[in-house]
Amino acid sequence: MRHAVNTPADKVNLLDFDRKGLRDFFAELGEKPYRAEQVMKWIYHRLESDFENMTDVGKALREKLSASCYVGPPKTAFEKTAIDGTQKWLLGMDGGNAIETVYIPEPTRGTLCVSSQVGCALNCQFCSTATQGFSRNLSTAEIIGQVWVAAKHLGNVPHQQRRITNVVMMGMGEPLLNFDNVVKAMSLMRDDLGFGLAGKRVTLSTAGLVPMIDKLSVESDVSLAVSLHAANDELRTELVPLNKRYPLAELAAACERYINRAPRTSITFEYTLMKGINDKPEHARQLIKFMRRLPGVNKVNLIPFNPFPGTRFERSGPDEIRSFQTQLLNAGVLTMLRRTRGDDIDAACGQLKGQVVDRTRRQAEFRKKLEEGVVNAA
Repeated sequence: MRHAVNTPADKVNLLDFDRKGLRDFFAELGEKPYRAEQVMKWIYHRLESDFENMTDVGKALREKLSASCYVGPPKTAFEKTAIDGTQKWLLGMDGGNAIETVYIPEPTRGTLCVSSQVGCALNCQFCSTATQGFSRNLSTAEIIGQVWVAAKHLGNVPHQQRRITNVVMMGMGEPLLNFDNVVKAMSLMRDDLGFGLAGKRVTLSTAGLVPMIDKLSVESDVSLAVSLHAANDELRTELVPLNKRYPLAELAAACERYINRAPRTSITFEYTLMKGINDKPEHARQLIKFMRRLPGVNKVNLIPFNPFPGTRFERSGPDEIRSFQTQLLNAGVLTMLRRTRGDDIDAACGQLKGQVVDRTRRQAEFRKKLEEGVVNAA
């Protein structure tokens, strides 16, 4: 299957610019900055990609834009809809790569899960994306383009018929390893001339890159989610190898600084429950102790593990999950249990798996282990 994207070599993709960047670009074209904002409204409010249809833009400017620019979101290779209404798009990138984007509808909100990399540079043991290795970072256009594609498909109209109410940077990749492009894309998600989402409705999820958490608190005003999954260093290093570089004490300190710098933002800790791995009473006690280091942060999202082919992990049983949650609640830790959505189309948390031209050896090594029966085939 060919995954083409419209990227004329001699043209500029306007999706790569935030508002300031677009105003500067229009100034280089000899145009007034307000013209950039006119075009921005067409792109994000009306989801228009054809300059000829931008009727309040002068003909001379439309011709100039057509000659030098384009609006190029990723191309949809295919889409799937789950029984529960969750929708997943496979979006084609260059060089045979593809990424996945997921929309989760709920009665009071619609959440779009967006990818930041082709594959992932980290190697978290329980994540399907990790088995595919890593190819490259996504551009700003490829990140905000996922929102554009979903909005177009869903009939989303910013400030009016808003189908997408929340965006979470929880898809393929580690967002803080693609910092500049992700921050610029989140700016477009929040800009009134973009998708107009409030800061608390845009969430970035990280495995715990401490220096970049500090940088994020200075440069952006979004909610933060931290993929914790264990509250002792030995187990967390096994599950999230990045912990070896930035252990729990450093991560907790960074989270405390984040809250102190931006007191109106929130931090949620994500904890995927795996049978016999991190779901025992002692693990809950360790998590309670960790949360008490952060009195201003008191929310945990428990995520039942979502299996994928080849994984050695299993989902915790209903009794273990309930017991774990009760233990945290009794200790005064606000604990939410995330309902599994879209698992029949492999769109649930931890299951996203596009097509990655792997620059690491991880994909080949995982396939070899699968063939040798080292990991589960089902």
